[in-house]
Amino acid sequence: MFIAKDPKIEPLAFRNAMSHFAEAVHILTTDGPYGRRGVTISAVCSVSDDPATMLVCLNRRHEFNHLFVENQVFALNTLSFEHQALSEAFSGKGDLSQADRFALGNWHTLQTGAPVLADALASFDCRIIATHEVATHYVIYGKVTAINAGEAGRSLIYLNRSYHRVGD
Repeated sequence: MFIAKDPKIEPLAFRNAMSHFAEAVHILTTDGPYGRRGVTISAVCSVSDDPATMLVCLNRRHEFNHLFVENQVFALNTLSFEHQALSEAFSGKGDLSQADRFALGNWHTLQTGAPVLADALASFDCRIIATHEVATHYVIYGKVTAINAGEAGRSLIYLNRSYHRVGD
């Protein structure tokens, strides 16, 4: 067993250790004057229920992820196991354009104009209230302006570099 002790943790060692985290899979979307974008993410958590606030982490190195910050809105769409192909498309698998990715789902809007997946387990429509740049990522806080709670279903999670389902 290898144990990293060096004060400089190598990125691959960190990613390998993090692969043991079971995380829900989401599609983060935005739309507005700076453009429409959607990406698959798992680095998400609730911050508060009063007011309802979400935190998402998004890689700054991708040349178009700045659109989220510039539009100042996002929707967090929590995926069911049946959305695995949609998750893969929004993660970049298949090299589809943003328009082609969005064509794979049924999208609408709530308050902010960010695309909301109609059959998501839950969608949180948010206005950005704070953004911090930490290392390679944006850490984005969003105040929830609307919620679309779908029917109970099997959640899509990512663990050990593969998809799994929870909630049979």
